[in-house]
Amino acid sequence: MTEDEKKTFEEFEEKILGWAERYAEKNGWELNRKDNQASVVVKGLAKNRVMYGARYCPCRIRSGDPKVDRDIICPCRFHRDEIAKDGYCHCMLFKKKEE
Repeated sequence: MTEDEKKTFEEFEEKILGWAERYAEKNGWELNRKDNQASVVVKGLAKNRVMYGARYCPCRIRSGDPKVDRDIICPCRFHRDEIAKDGYCHCMLFKKKEE
């Protein structure tokens, strides 16, 4: 990775973390900080943003078809149902607040 790519990656990582924190708060959730889960997922989102141009969920496999892959751009179309059912989304970035 070149220095410019590294800087771009770090900038996206910082922006995505801020976005994720605001998005979670807005929806009454929180980020899953257990075992650095949020950090790992945010790094994957930043990597996908740099490499593929969008925040594709790092826990799902891209098909390569942009229309299909829209469903897995974070926040993916599945996350609300997953949080309601399981208490967290598939990649465990967002979770219900602990009481």
